[in-house]
Amino acid sequence: MSWDIFNIIGTIAFALSGGIIASEEDYDLIGYYALGFITAFGGGAVRNLLIGVPVSALWSQGSLFLITFILITVLYFLPINKLVNWKYWSFSFGLLDAIGLSAFAIQGALYAKNLGLPTSAMIVAALLTGVGGGIIRDALSKRQPFVFKYELYAFWTILAGMILSFQIVDKDIYYYFLFVIVVLLRMLSIKYHWHIPRPQKQKMNEFKINQ
Repeated sequence: MSWDIFNIIGTIAFALSGGIIASEEDYDLIGYYALGFITAFGGGAVRNLLIGVPVSALWSQGSLFLITFILITVLYFLPINKLVNWKYWSFSFGLLDAIGLSAFAIQGALYAKNLGLPTSAMIVAALLTGVGGGIIRDALSKRQPFVFKYELYAFWTILAGMILSFQIVDKDIYYYFLFVIVVLLRMLSIKYHWHIPRPQKQKMNEFKINQ
């Protein structure tokens, strides 16, 4: 049941985030569908390929495809510029993305766990399910992928996978608590610009010159 709930939450959140990106890029309806569906299902498709699940498993989610189709269609025809306060636009996108990231990371880890796969597979499944669709979305819209640049994006999926791999209590409340924690950590990392330390550009430039 937890697997299904997190799958639904992640699909809705990422479908909407893909539609928001399409809106910002001024795409047509086909562009909305492309980014919405790819963001919602791309990570799961990549995960399935890597952990050995038949690709056909993707097509068994008919109800989620229908939900995504309806959401994207409504989003396309809504006058977003009149309904949304642009002051909070970036926050809304960040929150949707954080919800999708957390839900899919947990769902991916649980998927691998239910297959009896080891800890490493759970972490990879959490990572790919959480960030895979976003990477494809950003690549198609010619944006720098969050996972490679912005504040501790992929780190939270890895952390969720690790925590779930070592869990002792197997209860739904445990998963929901972790979901809320990952969302909060992601939003805090956006607010306070937490990130993995990077090499100083000046030193990198000096290295290139010396080469």
